[in-house]
Amino acid sequence: MEKIIKDVGDVQSRLLDHRPIISAEIRYFVREFEEKRGHRESRLLENLNKMVVESNDQIQSTNVEDMNQQLSDIIKRLEAANHMAERVQQREQEPQQSIQLQTNMERLKDEWDEFLKEQQRQKEVVNEEHAKAVAQLSIKYSEMKRDLTKFSPI
Repeated sequence: MEKIIKDVGDVQSRLLDHRPIISAEIRYFVREFEEKRGHRESRLLENLNKMVVESNDQIQSTNVEDMNQQLSDIIKRLEAANHMAERVQQREQEPQQSIQLQTNMERLKDEWDEFLKEQQRQKEVVNEEHAKAVAQLSIKYSEMKRDLTKFSPI
């Protein structure tokens, strides 16, 4: 039984354990890259890196100037478009504002007419009360005058 377990463990390590094979492949790759090629690729990569940095510097300086010029042109165009949009908006709002002003004026005229009617009604009420008061006072004074004439010797 122990032999079977040992054989099964060996079979399992051969089939499923890939660490020894991978480590051997890694060692072969490192040896191939470092020893046989003699750092040719690293020098090549460094040269390429230098060329890329130099071309980036040259292109970047010209691109920055071009971008600044283009951005200033774009800003001018946007300001002009914004100004035109504001003018169009003002033109659209003018009729709306005049309609609103007319509506407000009509409403104010109606309110003024109502106010004048109310004032006229109140004037009539006050005039009626005044007339009643004058009439009452006239009656009262005429009665007093009559009473006074009764008591006075003539």
